[in-house]
Parts: sequence; C-alpha cells; structure tokens
Amino acid sequence: MIRRIDLRGRSLSRRDLIGVLPRPEVGVEQATEAVAPVLADVRSRGAAALRDLAERFDGVRPEHLRVPAAAMRSALAELDPGVRAGLEESIRRVRAVHAAQVPREHTTVLADGAEVRQRWIPVQRVGLYAPGGLAVYPSSVIMNVVAAQEAGVPGLAVASPPQRDAGGLPHPTILAACALLGVDEVYAVGGAQAVAMFAYGAAGTDTVDGDVLCEPVDVVTGPGNVYVAAAKRLVRGVVGIDSEAGPTEIAVLADDTADAGHVALDLISQAEHDPMAASVLVTPSPELAGAVEAKLTDLADATKHTERVTTALSGPQSAVVLVDDLEQGLAVVDAYGAEHLEIQTVDAAAWAERVRSAGAIFVGPYSPVSLGDYLAGSNHVLPTGGTAHFASGLGVHAFLKSVQVIEYDRDALAEVADRIVAVADDEDLPAHGEAVRGRF
Repeated sequence: MIRRIDLRGRSLSRRDLIGVLPRPEVGVEQATEAVAPVLADVRSRGAAALRDLAERFDGVRPEHLRVPAAAMRSALAELDPGVRAGLEESIRRVRAVHAAQVPREHTTVLADGAEVRQRWIPVQRVGLYAPGGLAVYPSSVIMNVVAAQEAGVPGLAVASPPQRDAGGLPHPTILAACALLGVDEVYAVGGAQAVAMFAYGAAGTDTVDGDVLCEPVDVVTGPGNVYVAAAKRLVRGVVGIDSEAGPTEIAVLADDTADAGHVALDLISQAEHDPMAASVLVTPSPELAGAVEAKLTDLADATKHTERVTTALSGPQSAVVLVDDLEQGLAVVDAYGAEHLEIQTVDAAAWAERVRSAGAIFVGPYSPVSLGDYLAGSNHVLPTGGTAHFASGLGVHAFLKSVQVIEYDRDALAEVADRIVAVADDEDLPAHGEAVRGRF
C-alpha cells in the first residue's frame, strides 16, 4: 500500500535528499496553470463569475453569495451541544495561545533626542478561507478568525464553499462557528475563486448583491487544496498571504521505541483529508517499518474513508523512508519540511529542539497531529509542499505590519550630520546630504 525509500548506507546532500523524498505528482506550480483563468474570470465578472464557478466546481448555484445573518443565527441555534462545547473549548485555547503571540512595542534610545520606536499595526481587512470540499472545517474558521481578532484586525470576512445539501450556503457548522466568533461577513464561495474575490474584490448584481459584493482585502489566509494554494501564490503581491497551505502532510520521525499502532493511526488520520494528502514515516528501524505497514493495511480497510486513505497512502507523496540512524532521519525530515512533524523517539523533546524545518512539531506519543487540529491551542493552518523551509504557520504575525517610527531632535541630527553627508557623497547621492546640511 505504501512504498519504501531506502536511504541506508547513502550519503546524500540536501539537494539530493530533496530530490528523492516523496512529493505529489501535481504540485502548486502545475496547478497555477489551471487556476490563472479562474482568477481572471472573477476579477473581470465578479459575482456572475462566482455563481458560474460554484455551479461548475461545487454543483450548486448559490442564490446568496453573501450569507444572510438569519442563516448564521439559525445554524448556531441548531448546533449539536457536544459540537458547540468542543468548538467553544477550541476557541478558548486558541485565543489564549494567540493572545500571547502579540508582540510588544518598544523604543530604542540611541542618544539624547534620538529614538526609534517599533510599532505593530494590524492590517485593515482580511479574507479568511475555510475549506469545505471532501470535508468541512469549522476548526479552520476558529484558527483563522481567532488569530486575526487577537491581532486587532477591524475587518474580517470568511469564505467557504457552497453546499448542495445546505441550499447553496456553506455547511451549517461553518456558519455556527462564525456566529460563535461574532463574524457577520461570510460568503458562500469556495476554492481559488474565493481567493480571487478577496484579492480583487467583486462587483455584485443590482438585484441580489448590490453594486459591490465584496471589497478587496489586505491579507488572505487559510488552508485548502492544491488549487487554493496555487491561487494564493498567484495573488501574492496584490495581497499578503500567510503561507501556501495546500494538501495536508504528516511526517513521523520514529525509532524502535515507537508504538506501531499509534504511528499508523496518525498517518491515516492525515490521509483521510484528501487523496493528495502525504503520509511519511522516517525510521532507522526496519522492524517498526514492517509493523506500521501491516497496521496501515488493516486500518485503511476498516476506516470510513477507505478509498481516499488508500489513494493517499499509495500515491507518490507518501512513503516509509528507512535511514541509518536518527541523525540521518533528522536530516531527512529537515529536507522534507513537513507541515506536521511528529517525533516519536527516545528523548523526543531533545530531537524536536534540533528540527529546523516544520510547520508544527508534535513531541512524544501523546501529542498526535489530531490534537493540534482541534484543541492543542496551536494553529493548524501551516505551510505545505516544503514551504516550511521559509514560511511559518498562521499566527497573529500574519495580520500585523512592523512599522518603525523615527524621531530625532535638532541636536541629535546635528551630531550625525557630517557622517550622513560623507556616506551620501560616497554613494553619489549629494542631495541626500544637502537634505541634512540644509537644516543647519
């Protein structure tokens, strides 16, 4: 069901490692070709394009692209009490973690009358995406919205795909989560077209949507499939994005002390997201590898989404990677840069401290990725496809701008004036020096 990659006895450079590690056949680069016309259509035709694309991709033509407030109130009133309790606890924990992320402003005094103040300013308006294709994700609503709220963003809009069974509105639990969080601007728009709507704004129709359906945002965040990730890559520069959070990935670095059943369960838990989901085990133990492979076969046959899981585990993006030892294993997982990385080894915390590239790190046998998906308090919107080498998971920083405020008085400027002039003249920019000299 899942292939093996044997790296034992091989000394590979980082470049070589990146080349041999499992990746999906269709990545973000390939998906951009399919996504570009969708973005152009939404930019040109607005609400009309959004309805046409919903009919094409979601199998339903929404009457209301912006969800009526009454629908959200109704969804919350009808929400299962157990689900509501789970969502409320998730909100509490995620809010506590993200409130602690807010950076403090500080002032550096360089001399009398010379200071530089560091400010953190939230963006004005954000577009937050919650997937709703093969599964629905009220948990993603929480991750997006709470981070933006704790950053102090004044304007929040959420989009999630329209559902045929919900009369062309997003899934009721998505709407209930928005109501719990006090979000009143919600759109029945999915996929790449939601990213386009947020980035460019969308004109409405006079009869239903008014002249303007959705105003453009400053930042787009949220997870999705490979096409959502590709759309975010294409609009970066028009708007800010959090990261390319595409089809999910889990890598597990494990030694012979790991429980094969736990590892197999965790690999399957991510494989059930999407046929393109990646599940990777890196281990120096052939015995553990064999035991996990056997467990995967049994568990995949028994799980609800058997076909989806089997497709994901047997795809080119998934593998069991055999290594000589944990040192080589660490090099492998760093080269891979997984969205989710579990460490199930002796001294797991010590190995976790040495990891350089991962969206989030789950330490020990009782910190499964499922915990992070819902109730750990951490954010589950994380970089995929190797972008964890340079990108971070979603947090308040995604919605804040760092702005430096410079204030010098006359004496402080006079103290450095000659040095400014000397450097400006050396760069052949004499007017820069004159801008200082002219004040004296």
